Amino acid sequence: MTRDAIEIETAPKPTASMIILHGLGADGSDFVPVAHELDLGPVGPVRFVFPHAPVRPVTLNNGYVMPAWYDIFSLDAQNPREDDAGLRQSQALVEALIAKEKARGIPARRIVLAGFSQGCAMTLMTGLRHAERLAGLVCMSGYLPLAARLEAERHDENRDLPIFMAHGTLDPVIAIARARASRDALVRLGHAVEWHEYPMPHSVCAEEIADMQAWLRRVLA
Repeated sequence: MTRDAIEIETAPKPTASMIILHGLGADGSDFVPVAHELDLGPVGPVRFVFPHAPVRPVTLNNGYVMPAWYDIFSLDAQNPREDDAGLRQSQALVEALIAKEKARGIPARRIVLAGFSQGCAMTLMTGLRHAERLAGLVCMSGYLPLAARLEAERHDENRDLPIFMAHGTLDPVIAIARARASRDALVRLGHAVEWHEYPMPHSVCAEEIADMQAWLRRVLA
């Protein structure tokens, strides 16, 4: 990441942090409006962190250089090729963001990782492998990357981590079937997934934000 993350604090001296990872081609500002819509007053002051993905060529987009957490070779769920190196490089970046929040006094159990699309993939990639129990994962309109390796690589500390997963039934970018398959893979491994579907495309809707708010109030209570 070449730019500092955007940060918003709901009140001085935050007692919880939410790191939100944007999707392909966007930047950290993309989800700032969503943070403003969330009312997390009951859980105390919260720091929202909106990092910017590194800029890299994206194969799917004919090598066009854009903000991307990792390269995408295809959106075909039947094509198993994934950018292992890019995923792990960005995993290290997200781990550094978690470490920064801990250094500022936020315990791991008060840190939520969240992400949309590519950011969702990075949320699952990092959160389930993190060595300390986090508060939870918010996974919007994305999928589980490197699914075949998760069982071997996940950390025991986050086996019972609450996971909020939401997807649009009309999503033309990441098909709902792929998201459901990711959900099913997580459930088979014993992860606690709260699943939501909405009649929307590759986006976020008001009902989703309301459901997310309720879930966040529970995991950060």
